[in-house]
Parts: sequence; C-alpha cells; structure tokens
Amino acid sequence: MMITLNLAARNLLRNRRRSIATLLAMAIGSTSILLFGGYSTNINYTMHTSYVQNGGHLQIQHRDFYLYGSGNPTAYGIVDYTKVISAIEADDVLKKMVLVATPTLQFGGIAGNYAASVSRTVVGNGFVAEDINRMRRWNDFNIRISPGVFALEGASADAAIVGTGVARVLQLCDALKIENCPQPEKETKPEGQALPADIAQLSLQVTPAATTASGTTARIELLAGDARGTPNVAGLNVIKAESQGFKEFDEVYVMMHLAQTQKLIYGKAPPRATAIILQLAHSSQIPAAIARLEQILVKFSGAQPLAVRDFRSLNPFYVQTIQLFDTIFGFIFALIGAIVLFTVGNTMNTAVVERTVEIGTLRAIGLRSSGIRRLFVTEGALLGFFGALFGVALALLVSAMANRMGLTWTPPGSALALPLTLTVWGENRMIIGTSGGLMCIALLSAWWPAYRAAKLNVVDALRHV
Repeated sequence: MMITLNLAARNLLRNRRRSIATLLAMAIGSTSILLFGGYSTNINYTMHTSYVQNGGHLQIQHRDFYLYGSGNPTAYGIVDYTKVISAIEADDVLKKMVLVATPTLQFGGIAGNYAASVSRTVVGNGFVAEDINRMRRWNDFNIRISPGVFALEGASADAAIVGTGVARVLQLCDALKIENCPQPEKETKPEGQALPADIAQLSLQVTPAATTASGTTARIELLAGDARGTPNVAGLNVIKAESQGFKEFDEVYVMMHLAQTQKLIYGKAPPRATAIILQLAHSSQIPAAIARLEQILVKFSGAQPLAVRDFRSLNPFYVQTIQLFDTIFGFIFALIGAIVLFTVGNTMNTAVVERTVEIGTLRAIGLRSSGIRRLFVTEGALLGFFGALFGVALALLVSAMANRMGLTWTPPGSALALPLTLTVWGENRMIIGTSGGLMCIALLSAWWPAYRAAKLNVVDALRHV
C-alpha cells in the first residue's frame, strides 16, 4: 500500500501545473461550500437565539390555543397557572433545566389616540417585565447580540410599549421621538378632540398622561372585551416604540405589564394566562423537558386540556427559513461537486493518455490490471484529500478575516442589525461532511479513467505513440 501511495504522489508531481490547478479548483469549491455553510449556520444560531430570548424554548398552552386562540385568546386562558409554575419550579428534574418560567396573557383590542382622532385594531401581550429581561440574557451559542433592556421593567403600572407601526398609525412619532416616521397630511378638523364620554366612563385608569421631554403626551386608550364579553378600557402611557421586524406585526403589537393586562381582561375575576413560557439552560434539553412536563401536566389537565409546544412549532417561519438554507446548501454542494467530478475526471483521463506506454510497460513486467486501477484511484484520492484539506484551511482563514471586518446584517423578522459571522470553526460535522463528500466525488471521478487504464491491451499500449 505504501508503495502504491508513494508512486501515486510521484506521478502527481510529474505534472505539477495540472495537479496544482486541479487542487485549486477543489480547494475553491470546498471553501465556497464551507463559507456558505458558515453563513447558514450563523443564520440558524442567530434566529434560534432571538426566538428563545423572546419566547422561550417551550410554552404551555391550552391544547386548542395555537389553532383557535388568535380569534379569542382569553377563552383559552390557563386556570391556576401559578400552581402549574410552582409545580415546575419544585420538580427535581425540571428545576435543573428551567432558567425562567413566566406567564403571559395575549388579547385583542382597539387602541385609539383620540386627541388625533385615530384608532386601530391591535394584538397585545402582558408580560412580567423582570422575567423578560432575564430571558434576554440567554445566549447559548455566544452570538454577538445585544437585545437591549425590556423598558417595562421599573416602569409605572399603566406603561406600555408599542410597535413603531402602531406609533406611526396612532401619530405618536413626535411624542416618542421616532426617526424616519412620516406623518400624514393633516385634514381640516377640530384639534385635540376630547375622549368620547362613553369611552371615558369605561376607563379603568385615572392616572395622568405621561409627558415627554418635548412637552407632548404619548397616551392611548385601549379597548378590549373582558372574559364575559363586556368592553373595558385602559388608559396607557406609551413609554417606547420598538420595531418588531415584520411590518404586519409591527403595526398591531402592544406590550403591557401582566397585572395591568389581567385587570383589563378579567377585572376582579381570578386572573388567567394564555401561556406559560419556559426557557431552558440548553436547547438540547427540550425533549427531556417535554417528557417531564407531560407527566406533571396530567394533574392540571382535568378541566382544561394543556399541551407543551416548542419554539419551532410556534415559529414555523424559523423552520421554513432553515429548510430553505439547507436546500440552497445542498444545491451548491451538488453544483460544485459536479465541477469537481469533471475537473478530476479530466485530469485523470489526460494522465492515462500521457502514460499509456508506461501502463503497457508495467503490465508487461507483471503488474496486474488491479494494480493499475489501484494506482490511478489512489492518485484521485490524493487529489481529493489535499484539495479538501486546502479548502478547509482557506475557509477558516477567510471566515476569520470576514469576522474581524465588522460586517452587519439584519436577520429575518428582526429590526436589530447584528454582526455578520461566518461560523466555520467548530462546525466539525459540516467540515467532515463536506470534505468527505468531495473526496468521494474525487474517487468516483478517478474510477472510470482507472478502469480504462486497467483494460488497455499490453501490446497496443507499448506501441502507443
């Protein structure tokens, strides 16, 4: 075997220019595959981190909330959600996995800025602000991401955060000092209309409107139906506008304190939550956590069927995005693999033609056809091995340089610009898979020329000119 390997290496060095050109073609192809794979991996890790920071790994919901809850979220509230959270935090298995267990309440309503005579339908969520800030510190993949502090922590009970689209539609841009926020042409109408009397009587809050540094107010009235269908109104002081990434979502989203949301929806009735968010220490713990949660939820599912959903099932856009990039990666690998196949095959065919007399001589002195075949296949294997090796080294070098350039990009569904990272180092599965695949292609492309060389007639090969 060592003799065959030595002869194959020497044969490749006999025509260095052609061998180097073939190696460079393979190395560039391998580098291209690995760099795109590193970009795809970074997208996966970034989106994964963003979804877990904002919505946790798992959510406990009413079984039908995911399918029907958007029409009437409060109809699928979890009764005694505090007892469920206590059971999770007391469990010997889950308490080692769960970092944050927090309730949330989703609702639908109408938000209005009656001073500007505008209103729109909105989708709201009530959160425990301290828990959200704890969740935002999760960064298991060490992504260079700074999601910022959740502004509701420490804010007044009637504080709210809206999407920038909501602020634009409700004409709160000046009050919130939002940049690049166009204002509609003003119509001729009385300014500063008072809140309608029937709406004012429903208001649950009597706190004064918040005043910004510019002297303007950022106050809205939020109308929503309670659990019995009776309309309630809450006066909210908007303290901040945050872009939600998607325009459709950005123009309807409102965030409030959980206690204020429960007061709006349930009044004096026992409060509920539409979901319990669970954030784990590591994403790999999801299967074990689900299995344990299903055992715990059995005793709470008598009057309300509960289900556990992971962040992938709750965010199909994430799954579809990763599948798209996996498909593109496979297409690029197939395309570059075809180029490598023909490049190595052409190199080996040329070598067979040039060494026809040499092949005849080897056969004449007793080397069998299997030996000839093994020699040329070994040459192809060496080309594949060193081409893949150089490709990995070049990909690591280029990715390291790119990661130091400070490039940024905005991931799908996010308004936050993040550092562009090509994650190649440490992705051993991708590196081994790509290198092994290209080596197999090189072997395959060398097999047919080797087969032809082994089948040459000795006499015809010796008199070849």
